[in-house]
Amino acid sequence: MEAHEIHKAFIDIYGQPDLLVRSPARINLIGEHTDYNGGFVLPAAINKETYFAISGNGTRTCNVYSKHFDETVTFELDDIKPSDKSWANYLIGAVDQVQKNGYKVHGFNIVFGGNIPIGAGLSSSASVECGLIFSINELFSLGIEPVEIIKMGQKAENEFVGVQCGIMDQFINVMGKKDHALRLDCRSLEYYYFPLKLNNYCIILCNSLVSHSLATSAYNTRKEECLRGVEIIKAHYPEVESLRDVKLPMLQHLLPELGENVFNRCKFVIEENLRVLESCDQLQKGDVAGFGRNLYDSHYGLALTYKVSCPELDFLIGFTINKPQVVGARMMGGGFGGCTINIVENTYKDDFIQAISDAYQQRFEIMPEIYEVAPAEGTSEAAVSECVNTKSSL
Repeated sequence: MEAHEIHKAFIDIYGQPDLLVRSPARINLIGEHTDYNGGFVLPAAINKETYFAISGNGTRTCNVYSKHFDETVTFELDDIKPSDKSWANYLIGAVDQVQKNGYKVHGFNIVFGGNIPIGAGLSSSASVECGLIFSINELFSLGIEPVEIIKMGQKAENEFVGVQCGIMDQFINVMGKKDHALRLDCRSLEYYYFPLKLNNYCIILCNSLVSHSLATSAYNTRKEECLRGVEIIKAHYPEVESLRDVKLPMLQHLLPELGENVFNRCKFVIEENLRVLESCDQLQKGDVAGFGRNLYDSHYGLALTYKVSCPELDFLIGFTINKPQVVGARMMGGGFGGCTINIVENTYKDDFIQAISDAYQQRFEIMPEIYEVAPAEGTSEAAVSECVNTKSSL
């Protein structure tokens, strides 16, 4: 679903929109399970997007049409409450946050949809939340700063939708930069851009199309194990506030007290933070091969030390080993399903897609979904005239 389709749907329902906005999905190149441990992540916005066409309607009523679900939800600005349509709560929650922060919102009509694969772990939710807040901000000239949009988007998901996500997804959605990755310090929110120019390589995502029931419970257990590790370490090293502050020799010294499981969880997070920092240096130098090795190390740490992989993800990564045209790959996301990220030679990508699809289907009787993606700009306005021109050229 592309911008011209959203634009046309709005015209058919409401007339000409005042504004057209694009809001990207994201990948996380490296830095998994470090966010809730006060560490570093290295995401990039990508060229999969949600599009919004919006106009004010001069009332206190908001009409929201989802092109994907072919459904309209209407809500009142003076009586915000959850909808029985789960998709609508990401948008209602975003409006709720804008109002709670003291900004004057007026009624609007909106049509939204896009080409972000749902359930692939590419953060379609942050795209919807931040994309709508950005749209409202532009439409009504509210003067909301980017960091406020980020925090409102996260709070909408935490408090209204009820998903306890970190801040990475919303941050990269708003602050993404074309042809760059962004290193985010999840403790201070300081960030730096690094060039993501892979020369003769491209980024291929392989969606396993599985989500194991262990995902939520194991995720919560890992968080608890990390917190337990910090408590034990802090008793010996009072300066420690999070695993970000822990050095491997400190951890090794406390192995008997930590126990094997907690030790391993902490060890992975410490090593993953170091991999993020090293990967940034490699990208800065154009060392694609070194960056790729870090992706593999990250995956094996996730699989063997943090233990959040699954047979499907391990198969997809194993398929790439000893293929010189693939310089790096790892599982991406919380674990137990979702996508792998692969750095593949451009000249090999078609053969790679065919071969890995056939092998995965033969092994698991599932045909994976494959996406080629590229680093893109964060949420931004798209000119309606450009959309009309795009439409007329099709």
